[in-house]
Amino acid sequence: MSAAGAGFLAGNAGDPGDDSAEAGFARDMATHHAQAVEMSMLAVQRSGREDLRTLALDMGLTQQAQIGMMRAWLDTWNLSPTSTAAPMAWMNDDTGMNHEDMTAEPAPDGDRAAMPGMATPQELDALRQQQGAAFDSSFVDLMVRHHNGGIQMVDAVLARGPDPLVRDLATSMKRGQQSEITALEQIKADLVETP
Repeated sequence: MSAAGAGFLAGNAGDPGDDSAEAGFARDMATHHAQAVEMSMLAVQRSGREDLRTLALDMGLTQQAQIGMMRAWLDTWNLSPTSTAAPMAWMNDDTGMNHEDMTAEPAPDGDRAAMPGMATPQELDALRQQQGAAFDSSFVDLMVRHHNGGIQMVDAVLARGPDPLVRDLATSMKRGQQSEITALEQIKADLVETP
């Protein structure tokens, strides 16, 4: 391995540390995205709507690529892709924002997921059993909630003045997810209007 390559793998003195907001965000958002990818691939397979299948495929591919980017950051920073810290622990600091303050709605059964907006295991099981319009409606509701939770996570990391790589991707995530929420809400309106 060249000296330049060895330096790349070892990270730099100014890189985010293991307990930084950047590392916590990268780990937690990769987990958050993985659930969105799973739900999106279910929609690609099960939805009867071409517009929803197309949107879901784009969401799944985009978020899988972003997972790769976040894991590459952790590798570059010489950090593990996992942590023993509780999910969202990086949000509990002195910025005035913390995990407990997030406005993610609980699932209908009252259970809360570990991260804002995530579907519970019970909700995912129910989604896997659905077909047709019932699937489409449930998917849209879950994904809008999921995206809103992801935007809360993005806002939290942006409030911490992160590393420019993290800032740029987080800003792009927010813009993309807001656009996808608009598209999902239009599909939901169409589903309500269609008997």
